Amino acid sequence: MASALLRNTTRLVRSARHPIIASNGRCIMTTRARLDKVLEELQRNPYYDKYARKIARLQQTSPEEFLQRVEQQEKVREKQVKRVIANYQPSKLAIFPFLFKNIQSSWKTVKRQYVQDLSQNKYITTPIFYVNAGPHIGHLYSAVLADAVARYNNMLGHKTFFTTGTDEHGNKIKAAAAAAGLPNLEYCTKISQQFRKMCDRFEVDYSCFIRTTEKRHCDAVYYFWKLLEERGYIYLGKYSGWYCVSDEAFLSDVDVVEQKDSTGKVIKVSAESGNRVEWTEEENYKFRLSAFQDDLKYWLKDENTVRPALYHKTLFQWVQEGACLQDLSITRIRNKVPWAIPSPCDESHSIYVWMDALVNYLTVLGYPNESYKEFWPPTIQIIGKDILKFHGIYWPAFLIAAGLEPPKTLLCHAHWTVEHKKMSKSIGNVISPFEAANNYSEEGLRYFILREAVPQNDANFSSTKIVSILNSELADTLGNLVSRCTGKAVNPSREFPDPAKYWNVLQSHAADETREALKSVGGKARESYEEYNLHHVVDAVMNMLHCANKMVAYHEPWQLRKQVNDTDSIEELKAVISLALESSRIGALILYPIVPRLSSSLLDFLNIPKENRMWTDTAPEFFNNNCAKERQIERNNLILFKKIRSQ
Repeated sequence: MASALLRNTTRLVRSARHPIIASNGRCIMTTRARLDKVLEELQRNPYYDKYARKIARLQQTSPEEFLQRVEQQEKVREKQVKRVIANYQPSKLAIFPFLFKNIQSSWKTVKRQYVQDLSQNKYITTPIFYVNAGPHIGHLYSAVLADAVARYNNMLGHKTFFTTGTDEHGNKIKAAAAAAGLPNLEYCTKISQQFRKMCDRFEVDYSCFIRTTEKRHCDAVYYFWKLLEERGYIYLGKYSGWYCVSDEAFLSDVDVVEQKDSTGKVIKVSAESGNRVEWTEEENYKFRLSAFQDDLKYWLKDENTVRPALYHKTLFQWVQEGACLQDLSITRIRNKVPWAIPSPCDESHSIYVWMDALVNYLTVLGYPNESYKEFWPPTIQIIGKDILKFHGIYWPAFLIAAGLEPPKTLLCHAHWTVEHKKMSKSIGNVISPFEAANNYSEEGLRYFILREAVPQNDANFSSTKIVSILNSELADTLGNLVSRCTGKAVNPSREFPDPAKYWNVLQSHAADETREALKSVGGKARESYEEYNLHHVVDAVMNMLHCANKMVAYHEPWQLRKQVNDTDSIEELKAVISLALESSRIGALILYPIVPRLSSSLLDFLNIPKENRMWTDTAPEFFNNNCAKERQIERNNLILFKKIRSQ
């Protein structure tokens, strides 16, 4: 059925090549574009198979009626969403009958109730960083990875909202503040400012920076809590089990292993983190997590829900086995955890730090005000592998219980080691982003960690390797290509000859390779960005720049410049400069999400207008329909990236 539906829709799209005249005489423009969009959205939708027959019946109508029916359904759904959010009355459970079947909200039903056509809006988040210590290289990686994804989506023309911030509650924060000799809030402010400084220094262009000690966040947590409580998902019970103070996590028996401490004594530790656990028995408020196994399995039906596939497989196995789906304690006795948000239903309890923290993704959008709907649900939430359970089980279950759509994609990444050793304060090998930037520059460090890391594997920070990569790729490959064609000896008039005019002038194998690389690099890079493999993005760009450098070496523009009276030599010289600088322009555009400051400097130098820095501009100018461009380079002697001496 699904394949037949695709064929039918494709035929429908192909048939709609001209404007359609409606029965009322109105000309329906951009019909093909609209149909293309509908087809694309249908193919992506995980519920496509489920509604295939209904959609097929719609396709039997004319293109005009098909589109009108789709638009009508969108308007109906939009009105439903507005009515649900604006008129919510917690005490009147009959308003939401689909949420109260055996105290379990059906995610499939919620999906139908909460559908918006916001395909152009992208909501991207980092995890909020815990302020028990200052930033390290792993925090920076999460932040710049999210920033690169946001910048890439901006280049595609999407409207993005990108958030980061700090998580500031819990006993570990209280202990860190005491060790620093500061009041809790003053300590949180101090460390939070360090994370904000990290973002600002490394060009992490967030839309909003959230702190969980802000009043707006406390208000959002209370509203969310009351919603779950009124819907029957919170109850008072007793918890008996393992609790890891260091991780601030409740653990089941399967999450705990035995090991010997330094004295040889057998102790219980978290299998995930290796931190010690303690047996805890206390009365607290619990969330009916056990009710959501089927909903979580349905959410995970789409393999793109968690990326890379390795982490999707891990998470699905956890949900399938169900061991981590016991009802979850969402409070602690307040005198045990005083530095936390008090429970709104019982001030003798504190809200569990993870329930508090996860709601931040709603707070930043203005929840519970209607403004949050513009970007909900999150498009991509970037997290480390150590917090996959919290974001992949607790978070979607909380949201489904509240009648909200879970994230579309969790992008989970591995950790960083230093010279192949785990970062540890006791070893003294924790890498500070600020100190590393002093050695390698902000752009150099940002380039290296996005170029080196592969999401599914731990990345290694090596001082030898970082110097080698930055010098060979940014200084020699990219920087040298630009300097060879813009220096006074080769290009005294500071020309950037029109790439369209000189595209086919050079007749050499080296030029052919460069042209082929230029034609394919945008597609390769986009595919890698979509797969979140930024190292492959860099590989594609570097391959293109290597081809361009070989082309320059073959044609020797410094020799061609000497033959000023030879028309053919001058023509060849301009073609070499044009092809080399076109390679630099396209390389700078593709690398912009990864090294925005460096790329912007190069594009400014090449005199590329701000409006010509979108993803569509990564195509060679030979293929566009614009008028010829003869540009003047802004200035000579640009040092794009200064070579680094070995430490």
